[in-house]
Amino acid sequence: MNRPDSLIFVIFGASGDLTKRKLMPALYLLYKSGRLPRRFAVLGMARTVYDDDSFRTSIHEGLLNFIRQDEVDQDKMKAFLREVYYLSADPSEAEAYIKLKDRLEELDRIKDNSHNYLYYLATPPLLYGIIPRHLKTAGLNREDKGFKRIIVEKPFGYDLQSAQELNRIYLDVFKEEQIYRIDHFLGKETVQNILALRFANTVFEPLWNRNYVDYVEITAVENMGIGSRGGFYDGVGTLRDMVQNHLAQLLAVTAMEPPAVFDASGFRNEVVKVYQSLKPLSDEDIRCAVVRGQYMASEGRKGYREEEHVPFLSRTETYLAMRLELNNWRWGGVPFYIRTGKQMPTKVSEIVIHFKPAPHSMFHCGSNPCPVHNRLIIRIQPDEGVVLRLGMKKTGEGFEVLPRDMDFSYAEIGRLPTEDAYARLIEDCMLGDSTLFIRSDAVEAGWRFFDSILKYWKNTPDCPLYGYPAGSWGPLEADRLIASQGASWTNPCKNLTNTHLYCEL
Repeated sequence: MNRPDSLIFVIFGASGDLTKRKLMPALYLLYKSGRLPRRFAVLGMARTVYDDDSFRTSIHEGLLNFIRQDEVDQDKMKAFLREVYYLSADPSEAEAYIKLKDRLEELDRIKDNSHNYLYYLATPPLLYGIIPRHLKTAGLNREDKGFKRIIVEKPFGYDLQSAQELNRIYLDVFKEEQIYRIDHFLGKETVQNILALRFANTVFEPLWNRNYVDYVEITAVENMGIGSRGGFYDGVGTLRDMVQNHLAQLLAVTAMEPPAVFDASGFRNEVVKVYQSLKPLSDEDIRCAVVRGQYMASEGRKGYREEEHVPFLSRTETYLAMRLELNNWRWGGVPFYIRTGKQMPTKVSEIVIHFKPAPHSMFHCGSNPCPVHNRLIIRIQPDEGVVLRLGMKKTGEGFEVLPRDMDFSYAEIGRLPTEDAYARLIEDCMLGDSTLFIRSDAVEAGWRFFDSILKYWKNTPDCPLYGYPAGSWGPLEADRLIASQGASWTNPCKNLTNTHLYCEL
């Protein structure tokens, strides 16, 4: 794929936190490594009153705060900031797009840009359906002069109906290949490495099915609360914020079939098949197999209802654990346990493949049979790497077998690339590579499954919302959920910096 000679990045909601923390650092790192077009500009647009200079000052402060100190190159940073511009206008107002069009034409002349525009929606979700229609009215979606692409943040819709309506709006304004629905989890090096681990190693793929896998865990938890995001988060909740997108993507990458050809179409076709294979949930399934919780004050940490902009009697979930299955030949009968939550003991994202025990246990641990279960832990963050648990003979007399871990860490071969997932995904969009972005049919297939949970919660006001102490591993009901498998969650030990050290419950 060819890198364009010229491009203007337009960031809607440019005065917000996402722009400072993620987008501008990503663009700077791409610039520093020579991976932006030769002629480019970044145009921020938001209601906040800035001029070009004051906006550059604000972005400069953000860069110093949110990139590693060893990546700070003052000369290149100053050169990058000279290409940053700002338009003070309300993205929800049609009149703002007349100003936007005029400013883009001005920048086209300055940068000798061939009308190539990449739009990024770093705005509240309520603007996701408004901005593309205004772009169409202003003619800023037309590709008769240069290409036009748009990146949309999650959540793409709040339920199936709203997601279908958003898809209708976007497909009326752009072609599918112009739309890049971003999920930054897919931009993580360690998530992409799952594909290499599976499909580049014959030792794993023959075992990656119902014949050898007992069950699968997918975890993505944080050790922080919602902070100042209460106004947004209380209208979203964990299912919309994490499960329907991030965890569903991890499930898809873990469970998908190998694409015949690894390109955007082949990869995304297999993702859709996973979503379509999700076994529908009845009301009884939801009652028994979905646990939602909300963190309570504990050990000096605030409870969710004490957070800023959160209603006193809010029933929004900050934790969710659930059991689901896939109706297909590879995974039929294998349960997948997923969980995510705020205010956990540590921050960790990982996938654990639990293999079935050996059919006959001939060894012993002391006086007891020793059923060592093999498991593969794929650590996405932090301490990125892979752990394979094996049963090994204890040194000395007899045949006592103990579990031992073979551990690979990216730290052993040099740290991960400094740019995060946003840099990778922005570059992919710039190159026209949509492999790691979500297609419209995948959005709807995912929502079609999770929508039943939202409807059940809405129609069952007395559905349990379990409290759990901030700093704990969540409600006890989640432990009982996985205990039905005769198992327990794989938890990194508390207060350990190396999260590959695990505590058995």
